[in-house]
Amino acid sequence: MSKALLKQAADKGLLHQEQVAPLFHFLQQQNSAIPKFDFTHVLYYFGGLLAIGALTLFMTLGWEEFGGWGILGLSLTYAITGFTLTHYFGNRERHIPAGICAAFVVALTPLAIYGFQQGMGWWPDEMVYREYHRYIKFLWIYMELGTLLIGAVVTWKYRYPFILMPVAVTLWYMSMDMTELFYGFDFTWKERGLVSIWFGFGMILLAFLVDIRSRKTLDYAFWLYIFGVIAFWGGLTSQDSNSELNKFLYFCVNLMLIGAGAILVRKVFVVFGAFGCCGYFGHLAYDVFENSWLFPIALALIGLSVIWLGVLWQKNEAVITERIRSILPVSFRELLESRNV
Repeated sequence: MSKALLKQAADKGLLHQEQVAPLFHFLQQQNSAIPKFDFTHVLYYFGGLLAIGALTLFMTLGWEEFGGWGILGLSLTYAITGFTLTHYFGNRERHIPAGICAAFVVALTPLAIYGFQQGMGWWPDEMVYREYHRYIKFLWIYMELGTLLIGAVVTWKYRYPFILMPVAVTLWYMSMDMTELFYGFDFTWKERGLVSIWFGFGMILLAFLVDIRSRKTLDYAFWLYIFGVIAFWGGLTSQDSNSELNKFLYFCVNLMLIGAGAILVRKVFVVFGAFGCCGYFGHLAYDVFENSWLFPIALALIGLSVIWLGVLWQKNEAVITERIRSILPVSFRELLESRNV
C-alpha cells in the first residue's frame, strides 16, 4: 500500500484528498513491525545477521583460548548488551531492530552452553564450538535443547517474530543431529534423510499451529515454515530410488507442496515444490524419454493446459473460494482471510 495508490483512489472519488496523508500515516504505524524491502530494513537485517554470524558461523578458534568460563562470561556480556538494546529499541517502537537484538541473544545460547560445559569439564569430545555449524553430532543436543528453551522464553517475553529464526535453525540442526540417536554412529544418507523427512514434517505442522494461533497478530510461523520445508524436502530429495513409481510419487508430493503453498500463501512451499517437479521432468526428459520427439510436445501441451486451467480458475475463483471456505473451520477461515486470500 503506497501513498501514490491512495492518491489514485482519491482521484477516483473513493477517498477525500485530505484523508490520504493521515490514512497513509496510520498504515505505516500499523505495519511498523512488518519487515519491508527498503534501505532501512536492509541495514537492520544486514547488521543483525553480521552480528549473529560473527558469534555462530564465523566463530574463530581464537575464542578457545579464553577457556570454558571465559567463553561463558563473554557470552553473557554479549547477551546483556543484546537485551539492553532490545529494551532500548522496543521502548522507542523500533520493533524490527528490537527483534533482531532479541534473536541475537537466542543465537548466543549454544556458545554459552558450550562454555559452561567446557568450564565444568563435561564436554565429552575433542570437537570445538565452531564445528557445531559444520558437523552432524548428537553431542550438540544439549546446546540445541537449551537454545529452544531460551528461544521459547524470549519469544514469550518480547513477541518479535524474528526471534523464531534461530529457533527454527536449531530445530533444523536437530533434524540432522537426532539421526545418531536413532541409528547409531554408522547411519547412512538414506537414514539421515528419513529422520529429516519426519522432523521436517513435524516442524511444518508446528508452523501451521503457530500460524493458526497468531492469525490475528504478526507472522510468527514464517521461519518455522522455511526450515521445516527445507528439512522435509531435503530429506525427501535425498532418498535414492530406482523405481519409476517412487519417482512419480515424489513428483506428486511436490505437487502437493505447491498446492499447500497456494492455499496457505507461503512461497517456500511453492519454490521447493517447483524445484522437485522440475527435477522429475528433467529425469523424464534425460532418462525415460531421452530419444522421444513426442515428449517435449506433450509437456508443452500440458503447460498450456495448466495456463488455461488458471484462466478458468480466475473466472470462477470467487464462487469456488466461498464454497470451500464455508466448510472450513472458523480458525482456518480466519487465517486465510488474514493472509488476504
